[in-house]
Amino acid sequence: MRQRHPDNAPGDWYVDRDCIDCGASRIVAPGLIVHHREQCVFQRQPETEEELVLAWRARLLCPTASVRSESPAHPPPGIFPEAMTDGVWRLGFNARSSWGAHSFLMRRPDGNVMVDSPRWASQLVETITDWGGLSDILLTHRDDVADAERYAKEFGARVWIHEADRGAAPYATNFLRGREPAPIAPGLLAIPVPGHTKGSVAFLLEERCLFTGDTLSWELETGDFRASRAVCWWSWPEQVASLGRLPGHRFEWIFAGHGGSHHLPADEMAARLGAFVRRLKEAA
Repeated sequence: MRQRHPDNAPGDWYVDRDCIDCGASRIVAPGLIVHHREQCVFQRQPETEEELVLAWRARLLCPTASVRSESPAHPPPGIFPEAMTDGVWRLGFNARSSWGAHSFLMRRPDGNVMVDSPRWASQLVETITDWGGLSDILLTHRDDVADAERYAKEFGARVWIHEADRGAAPYATNFLRGREPAPIAPGLLAIPVPGHTKGSVAFLLEERCLFTGDTLSWELETGDFRASRAVCWWSWPEQVASLGRLPGHRFEWIFAGHGGSHHLPADEMAARLGAFVRRLKEAA
């Protein structure tokens, strides 16, 4: 029996006590859903049509189905995939096996590309089919594979992962090796960033969008970058070193698996990231 957490704002929408505090709902419904006592709750009820869309977005992506409403209703169309910037979409339907990590889709003329995997969702399958299917699935690391194998079989897609994390995806077709950046396709570059796991990889689209997995995110509350030593599973010094190499690549968006995604002009992005890495090194 689902139990409403008592600290939700009074009203229709709430988060139940089964929340695992992955933070994904806070990312897509800022101002509505907040962190409170080791889980998420509704700080206030949605008041506008735009805020109702945010609430539904949180509900559809929540990996434990903990975002709920007391009134029966159907979601409005077009909740997911969610347009983020030109050619990039957030997929939603986050998987509990990935602890609620976000996944993304690049729409490309030479084949659509999924970055990390959501849970299996027929709504996504229908949309991706309408968009021309998938050519590739890029896995940033071992933690966020979710239902990648099922999507790969459905669409006949290649699956990429670093060989150091290959045990998480034995069905993978393509393996990245070493620490040097490697092209995947025109305008698409794999950048090994060992640290969070030995085989962590970031993917750079058109020197514009960097998909960082669990290596780097944007913290909405502080308005700055975030990298977590507490959930670094392989080597924190290696992760800091990997982050120090990223400002050498030009990009203006980061899309994170856990935590927020963010846009800054490319020069400001490099400067802010460089300053962040210097602070990490000073704290080491």
